[in-house]
Amino acid sequence: MKRSLTLLGLERVELSILLVNDRMMKSLNENFRGIDKTTDVLSFPMYCCPEEFPRDGEILLGDVAVSLDTATAQAQQYGETIGEEVLRLLVHGLFHLIGYDHEKSPCDAREMARREMELLNALEEMDK
Repeated sequence: MKRSLTLLGLERVELSILLVNDRMMKSLNENFRGIDKTTDVLSFPMYCCPEEFPRDGEILLGDVAVSLDTATAQAQQYGETIGEEVLRLLVHGLFHLIGYDHEKSPCDAREMARREMELLNALEEMDK
């Protein structure tokens, strides 16, 4: 994630990553969103947008929770490794932490997906 943060120009930030099973993710989803089912990733931002970030010092962005059970199933479905799928979910969660929301509108969803793909492609290039 450090490389992702650096590529986004977010060197002074910190976030927590929680890797859970589907049972725990279902509990988190129900407690915080009122949805009684599991999901692949949840984000819990500290700020609604980057404009709210403190100007000085370290910034705690928030928390990202990833269900390893769901990530494993999705990796098999998409023909990816579990590592690739977890990275994709972490990037998705990170974009939520910095103010993106694909549920607002189709335009916002396209922009978020585009930015996620740019970051994932940049990370892949770094690994070559």
